[in-house]
Amino acid sequence: MRLVPWFVLILAAAVVLNPVGLGFIRSAFWSSEQLSRNIAQPFVFAGAGILALLAAIEILVRYWRYR
Repeated sequence: MRLVPWFVLILAAAVVLNPVGLGFIRSAFWSSEQLSRNIAQPFVFAGAGILALLAAIEILVRYWRYR
């Protein structure tokens, strides 16, 4: 059974591996300013949560279609 969420993995790679995404992650975790880390971290965590939710939905849809 193929339940790997390919669409979400490709979407996540496209969002994270572009220059804007890498800069945002860099400012969220490796910035020297506390203010920019405090602003960017909730957005990064919310984006990761949304991608995890989309992956779970894709797995459920694939499971229901396979069944």
